[in-house]
Amino acid sequence: MKVLVPVKRVLDYNVKPRVKADGTGVDLANVKMSMNPFDEIAVEEAIRLKEKGAATEIVVVSIGEAKAQETLRTALAMGADRAILIQSDGPVEPLGVAKLLAKVAADEAPGLIILGKQAIDDDNNQTGQMLGALLGWAQGTFASKVEVAGDSVDVTREVDGGLETVKLKLPAIVTTDLRLNEPRYASLPNIMKAKSKPLDQKTPADFGVDVAPRLTVVSVAEPAKRQAGVKVADVDELVAKLKALGVAK
Repeated sequence: MKVLVPVKRVLDYNVKPRVKADGTGVDLANVKMSMNPFDEIAVEEAIRLKEKGAATEIVVVSIGEAKAQETLRTALAMGADRAILIQSDGPVEPLGVAKLLAKVAADEAPGLIILGKQAIDDDNNQTGQMLGALLGWAQGTFASKVEVAGDSVDVTREVDGGLETVKLKLPAIVTTDLRLNEPRYASLPNIMKAKSKPLDQKTPADFGVDVAPRLTVVSVAEPAKRQAGVKVADVDELVAKLKALGVAK
């Protein structure tokens, strides 16, 4: 079974975002970029499925600017077999991403698509669900455990008060949550090997998909600063302060 894993290049989660001076977005100039953590979990899960014999090939795909090759090379170093870069100079909205991934899925015919539940830069949590609708495939979201057996996959996820397990008939789509696994670090030999693994480059036009934005970002702003709180010694002092603020009588 072939597994397709979409990955996204995002601002590294250790970097504090800075808003552009004109308020049009986040400043990405001269900052560290890395693979979306949820997508990294998806790559790791695909590799584990291959190690168990449930998968035969892992194909990673990314949609973005040319520098996204670095993210794909990271996935190849982790253990993916080959990569596809769909180069787009501007940002692509979730629906455009889903349409492109649907075209890739039609060409590659994977038995399973695993992707992060969301990207940490925009937190839309839409691509997996949109892709499932476009392909007409079953989907299991927020997976904390994935087990492939024959022509189906069992997906367990955390819900209020416990766990829920659903059985999906393959081909299917799975989106990953944080508790699914702990991604491995790529070893130096594998990083070197990744440089020679196939990386195909395409454009949205090659798939006949219009990725022109349908949404306009009105403004981006940092959270408003709040006044620091104060500690109180006892309940009487707390009540006195609440009365002074007019919250309590």
